[in-house]
Amino acid sequence: MSHVPETVTRHSLFEDAQALLVAPMFVAFVVLLFQQAGLLTGGTVGLAFLVHYLTGWSMGWVVFGLKLPFYVFAWRAMGGVFTAKTFISVALLSGYTALLPQVIAIQSVDRLFAAVMGGFLIGVGLLMIIRHKASLGGLGVMALYLQNTRGWRAGKVQMALDVAILGASLFIRDPLSVGLSVVGALALNLVLAVNHKQGRYLGT
Repeated sequence: MSHVPETVTRHSLFEDAQALLVAPMFVAFVVLLFQQAGLLTGGTVGLAFLVHYLTGWSMGWVVFGLKLPFYVFAWRAMGGVFTAKTFISVALLSGYTALLPQVIAIQSVDRLFAAVMGGFLIGVGLLMIIRHKASLGGLGVMALYLQNTRGWRAGKVQMALDVAILGASLFIRDPLSVGLSVVGALALNLVLAVNHKQGRYLGT
């Protein structure tokens, strides 16, 4: 059986730019969708939802603020280029989160559909970002770092963190909302666990 050698192809500047521009918009749209449906998600955005529901503060600013401490970890663990790309992604996510409610009004949405579709869209957004050597900051940096250094699946690490965050949300949200949010988290992490396996994607 012949073996075709695989070569590593670097992403161009344009390819990196489109990923950093598009992926945060997917996630920001889900933030809007989940706000309408009264749902949450995991990761640092999930923590931002908790703060938002408790205080009423703007999601865009809360997301940006909660992710700030993780830049030091990102710099030490993943390097300057990764950290710079991540900062740009998070800044765009915060901006999109503030902008989208001004241009989109979601009048009605089935909550189960919102949970599943939202989870899929966040998963796709994170997958795009990860494949371009960046992240959306926060706990995602930790999950990616552990995959690169320990071989732990990013999807499984993220899922464990998400479960903890969603469990904490039981103190401020009703069980049905939390249950649907768990469905969304499972959909998200299914996308990552299936599509992001170390060594299978050679673009850099």
